[in-house]
Amino acid sequence: MDLPSPQKAAALSRKLLGWYGAHARELPWRAKPGDKSAADPYRVWLSEIMLQQTVVAAVIPYYDEFLRRWPNVQALAAAKPEDVMAAWAGLGYYTRAQNLIKCAKVVANKLGGEFPSTEEELLKLPGIGPYTAAAIAAIAFGRPATVVDGNVDRVMVRMFGVERPVKEAKAEIRGLAEALTPGKRAGDYAQGVMDLGATVCTPKSPSCLVCPWTDDCVARERGIAAALPVKAKKRAKLTRVGAAFWITRGDGAVLLRRRPDKGLLGGMLEVPSSEWRDGRFAARAYLKEAPVAADFKALPGLVTHTFTHFHLELAVYAARIDGRKANGNGHLWHAPEDLEDVGLPTVMKKVARLVGGVS
Repeated sequence: MDLPSPQKAAALSRKLLGWYGAHARELPWRAKPGDKSAADPYRVWLSEIMLQQTVVAAVIPYYDEFLRRWPNVQALAAAKPEDVMAAWAGLGYYTRAQNLIKCAKVVANKLGGEFPSTEEELLKLPGIGPYTAAAIAAIAFGRPATVVDGNVDRVMVRMFGVERPVKEAKAEIRGLAEALTPGKRAGDYAQGVMDLGATVCTPKSPSCLVCPWTDDCVARERGIAAALPVKAKKRAKLTRVGAAFWITRGDGAVLLRRRPDKGLLGGMLEVPSSEWRDGRFAARAYLKEAPVAADFKALPGLVTHTFTHFHLELAVYAARIDGRKANGNGHLWHAPEDLEDVGLPTVMKKVARLVGGVS
């Protein structure tokens, strides 16, 4: 597919910037359209990490709370990792929180508290990939960096009538997005095209009549805007199974365990559980993996949860122990009234709800 001419690209960018000036979403990390002063790099970085695979509405309360507790990168670098992980609980994709801590420490302790301004240098920081590096460079520093996320993918596919699944057309989409990125006001342009995808060129029922690019959109002209992007065939998600062990002692405290830093839910507290496996297993197989020998009783019902790549079903077994230690490291006792605040991931909150441990 041919790229638009420089003149055409410039005209499209001007239209979008005009639309963005009138219709930009007001977001707590965002500078006003046309504001020549750079947005705070710390706030831009924090918001972009949180926004990875998470919608804006879900991010705002977490962002506000993080900013209240850790108003700058130095404060975040000095925070206790367990406090950060607890504050992150519920946002999912917990590796992001681990990398948030690592990145804050690098910026605060090795870079004098200043984020680098170029994509090349930003990419060297933990947890910052090509999209995030481009977003920070463009939005916080005004660099002419091309930002491509799911919203931008969809806008470009429709604008230029790309009739292939996004994964197959990544290079082509990137080339089109680069062609439209202006040398000036790249940050406003990046936020504008993302806002366009989020509020006008939406996945379903795009509002073509109010789009600033409606007269230039190939998909609208062909009458196929709602049918694009073409969807690739989805692979069926596997179902894994396991058991969670709800263990209490005489004073009512509940045994929790911190998961290893690497892997799914890395560094998060959990109700101790067996390995999550494919297939079905007998209760005696699960109970061999309990952190302590006890008279476990199977509770009625299952906990179900869906991760990115698989579904999970957990049977729950409960027992009370007195005077016995749990096997292995990382086990902690918590009062039941504290369970709401310790930062359990969503799947473990479901376990606690099944038992009646949290509301």
